[in-house]
Formats: sequence, structure tokens, C-alpha cells
Amino acid sequence: MRVLRKEREYINGAADADVVVVGSGIVGAACAESLTRRGAQVLVLDRGPLAAGTTACGEGNLLVSGRAPGPGLALAQASLRRWPRLLAALREELGPGRAECEYEAKGGLVVATDDPSGIALRAFAAAQRAAGVDARELAQGEAAAYEPHLTPGVRAAVHYPEDAQLQPVLAATSLLAAVRARGGRIRTDVEVTGVETGRDGQRIVGVRTSEGRVPCGAVVNACGPWAGQFAAAAGAPLPVLPRQGTVLVTAPLPHGTVRHKVYDAGYVRAVGNADAALQVAAVVEATQAGTVLIGSSRRAGFDATLRADVLRALARGAARLFPVLGGVPVMRAYGGFRPYTPDHLPVVGEDPRRPGLWHATGHEGAGIGLAAATGELLAELWAGEPPHVDPEPFRAGRFASAAF
Repeated sequence: MRVLRKEREYINGAADADVVVVGSGIVGAACAESLTRRGAQVLVLDRGPLAAGTTACGEGNLLVSGRAPGPGLALAQASLRRWPRLLAALREELGPGRAECEYEAKGGLVVATDDPSGIALRAFAAAQRAAGVDARELAQGEAAAYEPHLTPGVRAAVHYPEDAQLQPVLAATSLLAAVRARGGRIRTDVEVTGVETGRDGQRIVGVRTSEGRVPCGAVVNACGPWAGQFAAAAGAPLPVLPRQGTVLVTAPLPHGTVRHKVYDAGYVRAVGNADAALQVAAVVEATQAGTVLIGSSRRAGFDATLRADVLRALARGAARLFPVLGGVPVMRAYGGFRPYTPDHLPVVGEDPRRPGLWHATGHEGAGIGLAAATGELLAELWAGEPPHVDPEPFRAGRFASAAF
């Protein structure tokens, strides 16, 4: 276990760290929690408020339903299994009042409203079942028993009992509360402006911040959509790029109006599409407060504009799935950036080009769901423990020779 114990310099009275985690969103918080559980002295730094970036713009999805068989699905399955255990451990450690995250094992429902999409959905679900996913194909008309307000035009449907949801900001702050309880430190409004290397010019020995330098043994790049910029500044570029997503929030509706996370079968194609152009697919789910979240859209770039055509497309898609939503007022809309990579897999682990630089990024819109397994995998690798999932597909080195 690489835990360092020696006097170093100070940043505004706060001691240095074994590991500096850059970014306080759900992924950075999960990494910090897993590292402190192993005894590491962790300092979490964020240039803004806690969990105020991508995490604050998320829907809180913990999903296996949208993943094709492969390493991404394996990570999602591991994370979905881990989340309930992790939340239970946090409640025991911190007390229930400090670890309530509105976790709900509500299940998911994927539907197709035309025959070609129905054929593709059934084939997709069959492949998932072969990979261990509980994907239950429903008979014609059976979807109405799961969602009474769903359009009668459904031609195929698959129920995913394993899908769940939580409140992402509450989850992130609960993880960070555990970090604090174990002696870790968290600083907001502190920007990391660069890294420092040792005499070999390669290994990281510290970070430079807007408030001074912090010696450390490792740095975790959990900067989300800005992770590519941070990696480049650290001398190890990664093709982590932003995709903007928009969500509509309706006025509160009676409980049970929407019971599951429900989305059109085209959502899976939109997630995996590498095209920079706008991708829109209907996604509808309720919160415990009674509001309904309507997504989803994806378009490349750091353009934060809430476009009217996107808002209309989201509303139309939701009303097609749930006609009852056609007359429901929308209270607000919000957008956020999601970090994605060209192969649609996150980057988790130490960068071979810059020893001491660790990455935990590139999860796109699945960061909430994948955070629990990502944090654990990174900490296992850092501590030299056997990893609970194969880390090879997520290694940073797969991009080392790419030109970008």
C-alpha cells in the first residue's frame, strides 16, 4: 500500500497529501472514498463548489440496460452491485442522516414503437442475457402493466429489474463526508494550475494551485469534461471530449404516473454514436419529489446554449411515449457537459507516460452509475490489490500513441 508519511510543505495551513484528487464530482468523490478507506491521506480540490459540474446536471441513473456486452457492461454490472453495499456502509459509518441519497431500485423499461426497432431491441436484450443481465422480454401489451400511462403503440418492450436511481449530488456529498470523517481534506474554489515532476522529469511529485503548491505522491484526474485539458497540461494528452446534454423537469405529478426509467430503444444508438451532430432519444423517469425528468440529448462541444429545437424534440419524444405528459407544464430545463472518449469507454488507472498521474474520467452520461466501481478499481490499482474487474480495457495507455 503506497501510503506516504513524511513532513512536506503546506497550502494555507493544510498539510500535503498522499493523493490529490482533482474534481469533487461523483467520480472524484468515489475515488477519494475508496482511497481513504485504504488509509491514504487524500486532498480533494475543486475550482468550484462541491459536485457542481457534471454531477449536478445528472439524472442519477444506475443502469445496465443501455450497455452492450463488453468491458463497459462489466464495469456497469460491478458498479450496480456495489452501490447498495457502499451506501449501506456509509449509513453505518456516518449515520443515516448524512448518507441518504434517495436510492431507489425502480427498474428500467426499454420500448420500441416500430417493428425494426423492436427486432433490434430483442436481439440486443438476448445478447445482454448471455452476458448475465436480467433482461426480461415482455409479451405484446404487457408493458401497460408496468407503465399504465405508456403509449399503446409499443411494439416491443424489455424490463430491466436491476436498473436503479439515486440523487447524484447527495451521493457525491455523502462520499465526501466519509472522506472528511477519515481525515481527508476537501477544498473548494481552489484551481489546480499544473503538476510538478521530480528530477527525472516524469514522475509527479506535486501540484501547483491557485493557493500554492501541494507535494503529493499521486494526482487523480477526475475533471470530467475538462479531463482532456488537465491531462494535456500534465504532459499526457487524452482524447476526452465534452458532449452537452439537456434535461427537462416537469411540475410534480401524482405518484406512479411514471414508475420506471423508460426510454426509447433508439437511446442505445445515440449513446454509442460518435457523430458530433445532435443525437436525441426519449428518456422519461420520475423523481421521489414527483417531478419527471425528460431527456436525452447529446451534442459535441462546450456550447452550453439551451436550444429551442432540442427542448421541443425532448418534449415531443416524451409525449410520444407518455401521452399524459402532453399537457404537463415544464418547470425548468438545464444542461451539462459529459466527458466521452472515441471508444466510449472510461479511462481508469495510472498513465504510463506520467507516473503518479491517475485518470478516472470519460464515463460520458454514465458517470453516476459507474462511479462506485470506478473508485474501487482505481484504489485497488493504486494499492496494488487484485482488481475486481479487468482494468485492461480502461487503461490510459490505449491512447498513448494516438494523434489528437
